[in-house]
Amino acid sequence: MDMKSMKEYVCWLYYQYLLISGIYVLEPWEQSIFNTVLFTMLTMVFYTSYVFVPIHMRLALEFFLGLVGGQPESAVALMN
Repeated sequence: MDMKSMKEYVCWLYYQYLLISGIYVLEPWEQSIFNTVLFTMLTMVFYTSYVFVPIHMRLALEFFLGLVGGQPESAVALMN
């Protein structure tokens, strides 16, 4: 894929984003504010997912293993 067709494809995707979201009717400064807020929110969601989801998954796994009867490993068991 050459650079010109790649640039045209990215421009086409951006145009589709403008049409689908309906922000093509906004002024350019309103579009930039909307895009900044959207990008900030998506960044916060991805960061929060990256930081907190593994912790909650581990806690849920320990909880359900405790219900089933499995015992979590401890540091003492690993040393023996």
